[in-house]
Order: sequence, then C-alpha cells, then structure tokens
Amino acid sequence: MHQFINVCFYRAIRLGKQTLLAAGLGLFILSSASAQDLTITEEAFGCILDWPKVRNTRFQHSDPEKLKEAMRIFRDSVPDVEYPVGTILQLVPFEAMVKHPREKFPNTNGWEFFFLDISKEGTKIADRGDDVVNRSQGVTCLSCHQPAARYDFVCEKGHGCAPIPFDDEKIAAIQKSDLRCKKH
Repeated sequence: MHQFINVCFYRAIRLGKQTLLAAGLGLFILSSASAQDLTITEEAFGCILDWPKVRNTRFQHSDPEKLKEAMRIFRDSVPDVEYPVGTILQLVPFEAMVKHPREKFPNTNGWEFFFLDISKEGTKIADRGDDVVNRSQGVTCLSCHQPAARYDFVCEKGHGCAPIPFDDEKIAAIQKSDLRCKKH
C-alpha cells in the first residue's frame, strides 16, 4: 500500500510539473503576443522637430535599436522589408503613420494612419485607422501609399507614390510651424 501511495504521489507531482510548464508556456506566448500590441494615445505625438529625421521624414520608436533600424530601412530605401512594430513616421505635424502587427491592419500591412489636430496645448487625434482621409487631398491615405507596398507602404521619392503638393522647403517650413514646439 505504501508503494502504491508513493507511485500516485510521484505521478501527481509529475502531472503538476507538466501542468505548470504548460501554463507557463501559455503565459509566455500570451505575453509575447501582447508585447507586440500598441496603445497609441495623443501623448505619443509631440513637437515634430524633437524627432530625428532622414531627409524630410521624422521618426519615433520607444526602442533605440528599432528606431535605428527604421531609419536605416528608410534611408537606404530597402524594398521588401517591414518596419519594426512601434515605428511612428511623420512628414508634417498633422499627419502620422504608426506600425502595428500586420494582423491589426491587414490592408496596410499593419500601418495605422492618423490625422491630428495640433495646438500649443498639445495633440488631439481627429481620425485614425486604415481608411483615414487626407484632408488636404480628399483621398484616403492608403490610396496614396498603396503604390509603395514594396516599401512597406512608406512613400518617398522613387517609391511609386504620387508626388505631394509640397516641395522640400515647404515641408521644412510646415515642420517648423508645429505649434507644439516651444523651444524651436
């Protein structure tokens, strides 16, 4: 009888370890998936002049290594490579695009577009999603970015996107006029 109890006891321990291992693995997978989830609020957007830039485009990422990677992809116009999840791109203060996991916005390979109302007090998100309409051009952001699918939907000269109605000098002037910038 004693031997039977010992066998049952050790089987219960082994089963308990397997259950704990399975539960731990499940939590790891869950935490890995949720680590990719982004919560973008108005606080994510500030003075555009505080962000590093490549040519005219401003970049933000909470991870310095992923920021460097995003800037490299853009700087070198690397085709067929996705930007790191969490990358924020801005050309002008009132528009932005944020990279999410592609499953969140499958039509845009994970990009969420933003139209922002900016003031000295800060930023208000006026519109967001994968079907946002560019107010200055009257078409969806995606319709302009679609030709750059090979460049992960990021427009730049030579990426196939239609030209925007601003030259480099005008873009610089628009960035400098960002009302959220106090020191610049």
